[in-house]
Amino acid sequence: MNLRFSFQFAAIAMVSVAALHAEAPVADEVGMLRTAVDEVLAIAYSQQAATTPLSERVRPTLEKYFSFESVTRRAIGPGWRQFTPEQKKLTTHLFTELVIRTYANRFEAGERPGITYSKAVILDPARPTLRELPTTIDYAGKKYAVSYRVEQVGGSWLIYDVNIEGVSMIANWRSQLDPIFQRGGAVAVIAALEKNLSQEPAK
Repeated sequence: MNLRFSFQFAAIAMVSVAALHAEAPVADEVGMLRTAVDEVLAIAYSQQAATTPLSERVRPTLEKYFSFESVTRRAIGPGWRQFTPEQKKLTTHLFTELVIRTYANRFEAGERPGITYSKAVILDPARPTLRELPTTIDYAGKKYAVSYRVEQVGGSWLIYDVNIEGVSMIANWRSQLDPIFQRGGAVAVIAALEKNLSQEPAK
C-alpha cells in the first residue's frame, strides 16, 4: 500500500517538520522554537552548492531537535503497545527516514518565508507542561496558520505535533498507518514503511 502525503505546502512543511527540543532546560519555549526554526532554515536556504541530498543535510539537525520516537508512537496510535521492542526501534528508524525524506524532497528554496511567533497557550490548566505555540507563516504572498504542540520532559521542551492550516501532522499519518496496522499488525506497518522508502529515494 502506498502512503499518501497530503500536505501541499512543501516549504511550509519543511519549516514545520523541523522542530525542536532543547538540550538544556528552557524557560522560554517560544524563544527555543524561534532558534530551532532559524537553524533549519539556514540549512534549507543555504546558497552553497550541495553535493548531498537535502534530507541528509538536515537530518542531523532534525534528529537533534525532533523527538521522533514520540511522534512515531503517536502516529501509530494505540496499536503501538503491541509492537515488540525490536519492532518499535525499527519502525521509529524507518518512519524517521520517511518523514525527513518526504518533506525534504518536496521542498523548493524559493521565497524565504516570514514567521510571526505568538504567545504560548497552555492546553489544559491541569497539565501546564503541554503547550501550543501558534505561528503565522507568510509565504509567496499568502499567510498560513501553523501551530506546534510541545511537552516539557525533564526540563526540556519537545514537539509532538504540528498543525498546518487545521491539518495535524500526527492525525494525517495516523489516518494512513492505523488501517495498515488493523489489517496486518506491526509487520504490515513495517513492510509499508519499507516499501514507501524504496519509492522515495533521497534527492
